[in-house]
Amino acid sequence: MESRLTDSLRVVFILTILLATGSSENDQALTFCGTWRHGKHSLHLSYNLSPGCKGISISANKSSLSVEGQITAQCRRSDVIDLKQFGFDSEEQSDFCLYWEPLLDQLKLQIGGKNLTLCWPTSLQGTCCTDLSLGPKQPEADYGIVNGRIQTDIITEKTRIAFKFNGRPISCKHLCNQARGGPTQVNMIEDNAENPCASSFEVEMNDDFRGYNVTSPVTKGVFQESTATVHLPSALKQAVKMTTKVVCTFFRNNTQFQVGHKEVRILSEVVEITVENEIIIDLPEPIRIDFYHDAIPKMHSRKCVSWDTRKNPLQVSWLVDGCITQQRGAENTECLCNHLTYFSVLVQLEPQPVRHLLALTIITSLGCAMSVISCVVLITFLCRKRRPKEQSKPIHLGLAVSLAALNLLFFFTGVLANVGGEGLCTWVGAALHYSLLSAFTWMGIEVFYTFWLVCMVLTKYTLPKPYIWNLVGFVLPAVPIVILAAVGDIYGMRELVPSDDISNPYQMCWMKSNDKALLAHYFTTMTILVILVLLGIMMLFLIYWKIRHRVEWRQNRVAFLSIWGLSCLFGTSWGLTFLDFGPLSDLVIFLFCILNSFQGFFLMLRFYMLEWMSKQAGDSAQSSNSNGSTRQHMLKAPEKSEMD
Repeated sequence: MESRLTDSLRVVFILTILLATGSSENDQALTFCGTWRHGKHSLHLSYNLSPGCKGISISANKSSLSVEGQITAQCRRSDVIDLKQFGFDSEEQSDFCLYWEPLLDQLKLQIGGKNLTLCWPTSLQGTCCTDLSLGPKQPEADYGIVNGRIQTDIITEKTRIAFKFNGRPISCKHLCNQARGGPTQVNMIEDNAENPCASSFEVEMNDDFRGYNVTSPVTKGVFQESTATVHLPSALKQAVKMTTKVVCTFFRNNTQFQVGHKEVRILSEVVEITVENEIIIDLPEPIRIDFYHDAIPKMHSRKCVSWDTRKNPLQVSWLVDGCITQQRGAENTECLCNHLTYFSVLVQLEPQPVRHLLALTIITSLGCAMSVISCVVLITFLCRKRRPKEQSKPIHLGLAVSLAALNLLFFFTGVLANVGGEGLCTWVGAALHYSLLSAFTWMGIEVFYTFWLVCMVLTKYTLPKPYIWNLVGFVLPAVPIVILAAVGDIYGMRELVPSDDISNPYQMCWMKSNDKALLAHYFTTMTILVILVLLGIMMLFLIYWKIRHRVEWRQNRVAFLSIWGLSCLFGTSWGLTFLDFGPLSDLVIFLFCILNSFQGFFLMLRFYMLEWMSKQAGDSAQSSNSNGSTRQHMLKAPEKSEMD
């Protein structure tokens, strides 16, 4: 009895607030949230929406969440969709929120981390449905909606099968004037009060239509100048079959169109160009849209994008397909598009989107797979060589093992990021960083060993024992990893945004994109890489200077193979990362991926060629060391053996 009284008082309190705010101003939005208590079965979303202002009902049962009613001005949509296609999990309850924006005729459902647009934004004329008030109390059930609330005010903590709201019609023009006059007392989406109303212009394409310019209106006191201009080409007249009218709608408030990724955001207003009951694509002459916006720094890229509601009717998905971007300055972007839909400019914050990400991912995955197999073959080959006094063997083994671990982790990092989530990614990211530092360390050891062969082999100094190499190559790289892991918030999920599909980022386990991780990246990875590349290049020049007059080096094949083989050991190809700028950026990034992902394969190929050349030469004594060809072409025959 006490519980029922509490619920009744809570409902009366909420209604009193709504009525009090409605006495002076009408509601600009409604936010209804709750927790859907369901079973571990196949889950569905059902919606049936039509124009009117009778009200809306949100109901739920064991397997279905339903939204139906008449509150829209123009939207008429109904469907039943399987939530599994949106990656919806099978937990026993799920939080959701329903957002109603009467000034945009937009209804959105947020569930399972996904934003589903049930009614698309549009410009309104005539009547809007607002001031939604809570209807009659619905029965309780085991499955349904628990903790239903309006804004942040809880209606009831019990599980109800449904919540119903009754609407009240009002002039859209009157409601828009209220919104422009200042913020209301109800909770609204940020910046909505600034200019929440869309503006539409209808263009009549007569027989003598030669093109037409439509400019977004200037709003006194808010925007002192136009922010977008649309040029409709004459080719649009020939493409339209059933009507002569085209509608251009300008949405100054773009918060409803944001994609949700913190790396990108809609920069300018959104423009919708439509022809009733027709789909217009592949125009021979593109539609030109000029967007005027705040100045964009050169380090931030921007792209003209469109949202094709036919391909993605429920989720806002901005794609570059069908649009060409022309930057007319820091404050002007021109879009040339060959179809009709929603258009805007998407600006990339940080990091910049990756061009050709799919192709680079395929190349890298293939290279990593080949390198893992090649490193396993090379490890087997080196272990079978029974020459206990061979000092280079543990060094080559260490490099092969570290490269195998690096390529294996990198091959699976995308899969593990999507399967394991943030928790697993913390461990995988740390392991991937460790394997990269370990590989760099072993490459540095290879540089030192080659320097010893060239300059110190005839001295009294001897090489360290194999366990020293293992401590340096495997234990030392773990020190910064442990420190960074202790600091925290360094390793985890990382998103790479493809330039051709900005709303669909590639996930991997690596360092995060925050300031601490960036600082750690520069102090560890980049510092070691700079040292490694500089030493490797210096070593290659030293070798060339020592043996440039040898007879063998006059043969181009021998010279090329020697430098190429040493580059595989020294890791100098990793230095291409410092050349990723300018007009050759695409070429450099492709070379970087090919050379470094296939490094394990190239390394195995080098040792195979050394073995083959040794057998061809028939000099088993000189080829007993796996650096044989390096010494053979670098050092003179009577030198003291390195095994002494």
